[in-house]
Amino acid sequence: MKTTGRVRPVSAAERAERARASGGLPTLEFEREIPYDAYVRTDVLHDLQRPLTDAPGEMSFLVITQVMELYFKLVAHELLAARQSLKADRVRDAVAALRRTALHLEATNAGWLGLRWMTPADFNSFRDRLGEASGLQSGMYRLVEFRLGLKSEALLRPFKGGAREEALRRAFDEPSVWDAATALLARRGHDLPATVLGRDFGAEYEPHEAVERAWVRVYQDDAAADMAGGDGLRALGDALAEVSERFGDWRYQHVAAVRRAMGAKPGSGGSNGLAWLERSMARVVFPELWSARTHM
Repeated sequence: MKTTGRVRPVSAAERAERARASGGLPTLEFEREIPYDAYVRTDVLHDLQRPLTDAPGEMSFLVITQVMELYFKLVAHELLAARQSLKADRVRDAVAALRRTALHLEATNAGWLGLRWMTPADFNSFRDRLGEASGLQSGMYRLVEFRLGLKSEALLRPFKGGAREEALRRAFDEPSVWDAATALLARRGHDLPATVLGRDFGAEYEPHEAVERAWVRVYQDDAAADMAGGDGLRALGDALAEVSERFGDWRYQHVAAVRRAMGAKPGSGGSNGLAWLERSMARVVFPELWSARTHM
């Protein structure tokens, strides 16, 4: 059992004995620090919010941004688990990880609700103090994109020489979840050319008709296997589609928040802000999964 070094494991028998001894009341006195604080590291977590101004809305902006960063970490973790399961032909495990991913993305999307109050005047009250800081510089968000298959060499430049460079370069050069799913289709008998299976995983992805045809076949032929409780590929397609939709929702909500808070002004990080984000939305996650629907 892993511990934080500050948490003493307690067995089920010990918990039952404590409950009997206390008559079911919670433990209210501890010899050392409160176990909840030791596990969650609340001393660290609640020391991370350090606004730069007295603007009343900056704390909302800062906390919600930090919460999203934590969710990006969780999403990246689940996508890695999904990819590893696909590589090992554990389709049910991959589907479970992808379903968790979609739920985490849905929770992340809810964070935008806490910023609906922000007008340009509200944002301008602390924006200048952010300097050149921009959400486009989030290494964890880039890790999520790379594991989904959205890659561009230019996106690595801000992290050159930084602490995240190695992890991001590794994720950039490795197969994405979509690459792993495509390789699984080939192992399950779908005819995919070597140009698809042996492609440079660090190159920007180009949709291929053979992958599209494979997903058409999956949805035509694989329903029976899924309905029988097997590990059919249709369940995988549905889970991938859910992740793609929830990620698309996040990007749309981001665009809406930027439009609401700053209009079409230049972004803090040097981009043209709204226009750059709108162009980014055109890059679809798992493209053949969607184009295949035209032919089903």
